[in-house]
Order: sequence, then structure tokens, then C-alpha cells
Amino acid sequence: MKKAVVVFSGGQDSTTCLIEALTRFDEVHCITFDYNQRHREEIEVAQAIAQELGVSAHKVMDVSLLNELAISSLTRDNIAVSHELQENGLPNSFVPGRNILFLTLAGIYAYQIGANTVITGVCETDFSGYPDCRDEFVKSINQSLVLGMDRALTIETPLMWLNKAETWAMADACGKLDFVREKTLTCYNGVRGNGCGACPACDLRQKGLDGYLADKEAVMASYREKAGKD
Repeated sequence: MKKAVVVFSGGQDSTTCLIEALTRFDEVHCITFDYNQRHREEIEVAQAIAQELGVSAHKVMDVSLLNELAISSLTRDNIAVSHELQENGLPNSFVPGRNILFLTLAGIYAYQIGANTVITGVCETDFSGYPDCRDEFVKSINQSLVLGMDRALTIETPLMWLNKAETWAMADACGKLDFVREKTLTCYNGVRGNGCGACPACDLRQKGLDGYLADKEAVMASYREKAGKD
């Protein structure tokens, strides 16, 4: 029996990965992390989506220690999410160590349930400048988990080389474009669906959707080529 663990936030990217995983695995488990993030609604959205899609299990894990250690606009209500980069060249929405922690815990969870695959929606092509979304980082932590647990494990990143328009094409290829568009929460200000329309996450999401809707055939062909589905 093929099992997978999806790192799941209820946003566009992780929901698209979840939908695709459900077509390939016999059991799909979701793990959502509660780190007292800025928009708590994402946990409720993740729970609702996981239930509606019928995943095998959905674990919400308390990792509020991250909030105490990592200072970011996503962990502090008194820091406004900004389009401007900080002095270190990173957006102030970057949460230091987040994906290091999330992927490590997801790997441990996979070990316990007998899954050999962890799926995460990180992307290096259209990302927000987060260093822990890079392919190099994911491969490195994958190797560390294999060495540290002495067990085969693959971290899959289905969106790594897709742009946002191609991610929308992926959802459409799975027959879930409207579902992802209406029920996910990507917005940094906690607004479901199309979001607040002003934050960096909403900008990226909308530009991708506009790009896909403007030329569905070409974008879908590009997605299929990158995904090896031709």
C-alpha cells in the first residue's frame, strides 16, 4: 500500500498538491502545523478541506515554540506584511526555520505511519524569496532525514519548477480549479478565496490565475511538459 504525508496549510499550493496526491496514493495523510500564525483561519480551512476531500487522516500539530523563536510578520500581529524587502534581502513574511521544522516533523510522522513519501508545495520558480523553498534545501534535508532515521524517504515537490499559472493548470488538470479558487486560503491577511487583493501572496496568486485564464491551452501544455504528463 502506497502512503504519503502532505504538509498541508489549506492554501492554494498545498491543496493542489493534496488533490494530485489523492490520485496516486492509496493512503494520504495530512499534517498541519499550528505555530500561532498570523491568520489562524488557515487551520480551520485546512481541516475543512481535508475532511471534504476525504483524506485518510489529518493531524494538527502544536509547534507554537516556533512563534516564540521566529520573528516575522506572520508570527507577530504588530508587524505589517510588507512588499518591501528587509536589509537581508528577504521579505518580512519569512519565518526562519519554518520548513526545516515542518519537513523534519513530517518525516518523523511518515516514519511512524509507514509512509515513504512526504509531499510539500514549496516552489523555487514563483516564490516569495524564502531560502527554505529552494530545491537545494529540500534535497539537503531529505538526505539528512534518510541518514538520521536510516529509512527510505522521498520528499516530493510537485510545484518546484512550476510558475503560479502552471500551478493553476495543475489544479484544472485534476478537475479542481474552482475548488482551489474558492475554498483555499493563501492571503496573508486571512481572507479566503481571492483574498484581500493587496498582500504579496494575493498578488502572486492573482497574477498566476490571470496568466492561466488568458491562455489556458499554452499554460496547460507547459505544465504537462514539466510534469512529464505528455
